Order: sequence, then structure tokens, then C-alpha cells
Amino acid sequence: MGRWEPNARGRLEQAALDLYVERGFEQTTTAEIARRAGLTERTFFRHFADKREVLFGGHSALREFIVSAVASSPDSATPIDSVIGALETVGALFLVRREYSRQRQAVIDANDELRERELIKLASLASTIADVLRGRGVGDLPASLAAEAGIAVFKVAFERWISDAGDADLSRLIRESFEELKAVTAGG
Repeated sequence: MGRWEPNARGRLEQAALDLYVERGFEQTTTAEIARRAGLTERTFFRHFADKREVLFGGHSALREFIVSAVASSPDSATPIDSVIGALETVGALFLVRREYSRQRQAVIDANDELRERELIKLASLASTIADVLRGRGVGDLPASLAAEAGIAVFKVAFERWISDAGDADLSRLIRESFEELKAVTAGG
């Protein structure tokens, strides 16, 4: 190994993604990821529990960001508006990671185990959002419905965002997808 370089975690994430795209998730080992990043396998395991976590490591930070945004939404906001507003703010976090997000999603889509893990993470996020809404005095059923609908809107908008060839804005796509959901539920 050469001289110490900063951002080991980011280098491991990029090396892993590059290898997953080139060779496939299942064919890539943690030793190869570490070697590509110019690090040791031991360093890999200081940052990630396993090679799947490279793709899901940011989930905790994302959850905390969304929880904070829902919790700090105005008291006058409806539960669904609190959730959608929080998700719209997330769009800004993804702006600089669009290509990474595209590649990450392609790797996930190509592997049943990773797709399942992604769905579990999203279900967990919906449950956490519902808990925050309940903490704000929202009833159990409305909290669950708002959280689940918000995650559905986010998934649809995210898929549109990564597949769009232009300069689509994720926050705008979240808002548009929410407006479509309202139109569908209003019978329009």
C-alpha cells in the first residue's frame, strides 16, 4: 500500500460500484474491492460489514435526514404533505450523485438478493416515518398510509429520475409524482 490517502470509505464505494458494474455483484470479492481502492481488506471491514453494505451504507443518514424533515414540518401540514415535503428536500442530496445512483440501481436490479434488501430498507423507512407522524399526534392508520404513499411516490420519482436522459430534478419529479397520485385518487 502506498502513502495514506483520505476518503477511504468513498474510494471503497466507488471501487465496489465499478467492479459490480464491470464483473457483477456476485463475482466481486471484498479483497478485490479493497485492492481496487488501494486499501487493505481489513480497512474494507472497518467501513462495511459486507459487500452488500457498500450499496446501502448511506441508508441511516438518509433516514435521519427524512425523520428530521418530517419532525420539523409545520404543525399545519397534513401528514402526507409533511412526508412529501421531507422527500422533496432529499432530492437536493442526490443532485451530485445521479450517475452513481443510476449505476447503483442497475446493480441492485440485476440481483434478487439486493432487490429484496432495497425493499426491506424502504419498508423500514416507511415504518420509521409513520412512527414520527404518530409522535406528532397523527393517528395510526393515517400515519401508515401517508408514510407508505410517500415511499411509493419516492420510488416512482426516483425511477423516473435515473432513467431520464435529460436534466430532470428529483425534487420536482417527487412533487409531480405526488400530484399524479392526488389526481388518481380524486378520480382524475
